[in-house]
Order: sequence, then structure tokens, then C-alpha cells
Amino acid sequence: MKKNIISRIIFVFACLSILLCTIWLVRIYGPEKNPYSDYKTETTATAVDGDDSHLENPIDFKALKKKNSDVYAWITIPGTDVDYPVVQASPDKDDNFYLDHNIEQKYEFAGMIYSQRLNTKSFDDPVTVFYGHNMLNGSMFATLHRFEDPKFFKKHDTITVYTPGHQLTYTIVSAYIYDNRHILNTFDFSKKKDLKEYISSLTKPKSMVSNVREGIKVTTKDHILTLSTCTSVDTQRYLVQGVLTDDTITK
Repeated sequence: MKKNIISRIIFVFACLSILLCTIWLVRIYGPEKNPYSDYKTETTATAVDGDDSHLENPIDFKALKKKNSDVYAWITIPGTDVDYPVVQASPDKDDNFYLDHNIEQKYEFAGMIYSQRLNTKSFDDPVTVFYGHNMLNGSMFATLHRFEDPKFFKKHDTITVYTPGHQLTYTIVSAYIYDNRHILNTFDFSKKKDLKEYISSLTKPKSMVSNVREGIKVTTKDHILTLSTCTSVDTQRYLVQGVLTDDTITK
């Protein structure tokens, strides 16, 4: 009788272990519904009363800011699963708080797409850097790695960033493997020398894994958006670089 009870306990424990492992694997490796999709109404901004000069902003920033006042933008990239709000931690939090916290400011390994306070939230810096995890389930910035494929890179050339009142369009200039240096601490972009050096690295990357779009000139007067995510190597980062080519007012 005692052996039967022990056997049943072992069996139940084994079943629970299998169930928990399955849930964990699905969460880490399996597809996941974008938890922020309810905050977006359209794929792109739409004209108001047929007037293309005034577009209806598709992002419900009022609801997002009510949820978390650190939200200040939204990024979407056609051909990828990148379609998320962007946050920047307020001064009372660690600069990398959203590396592993969600919109409710609770711990979550996937974190959010975020920038650091070294960047303004107005996108008028020479270089703005967004960080996001390379999640195994394809969320956050994982699908940026699709730009490693030359055919995909050639076909998909834009990044759209929404802010309250604006639709910013960036033309993707390059995508490549870079080292793991902290870009905003390494370069002083107020100095033309540093900015020119960085522009040279993004227009003529030294990486063996790189794609560069032909016919696009980047100058020190441009505004660059850098998207940074991990690779399978700790000392490397994968960067997708875009230059601001359009700023449309939205309602």
C-alpha cells in the first residue's frame, strides 16, 4: 500500500514537471500574441477627411501613458514582428529598468523596447539608440535578424516610429554585426569627428555579416536611429541602422 502511494506521488510529480516544462518551452520558444496590439488601430497612419497633410495617429498614446507614463513612442517595421511601444525609464529608475520589466513595471525577462536617458525623447539627437532582446520566441527585436538575408534587406527598407503628433519614417541604410561597446558612451556625437566615424561604420561596416543599401548618403546633419539586439555571441550586437527621411504631423 505504501509503495502504491509513493508511486502515485512520483507519477503526479512527474506529470506536473512535464506540464511546467511544456508551458516554459511554449513561452520561450513558441509564438506569442503581441501584448500591446490593442493599443494600435491601424498598420499605418491614415488621412483625416482625405487630407494627406493631417494623418490620424494609429497609436493610442493616451491609454499607453495612462498605463505607464514612461511610454513615449511606438516602433513598427514591416516584414518583422517588431510592433511595440518604446519606453525610457524615468530618473527614479535604473537606466536599464526596462531590460527586464514590462509596461506594468513588473519583472519580465523579455522587457520592452527602450532607450536610455542619454537620448532625448524628441528624436533630434544625431543618433538615437533603441534596445530590445533577441527573444527565442521571436518577440521584441528577435526578427531584426531577418535583415541578415540580402533579399529581405533589399525588399524591406523602412522603420516607422510614432510619437504623439508625429509619424517618423526612417530609411534603413544598413544592418550588420557590431561589437558590444556602448555606443552612446563610446562616441561623443556633439563632436563631428566622432559622428563622422560612426557614420563611416554604418555606411561601410567591417562585419562579414552585413547589408548596405546603395544610393543613400548619410551626413552629420541627419538623424540616425540605431536598433540594437543580441546575437549568439556575447561580445557582439546586431544593429539595424536607419536615417530619418520623413516627419509627418499626425492628429
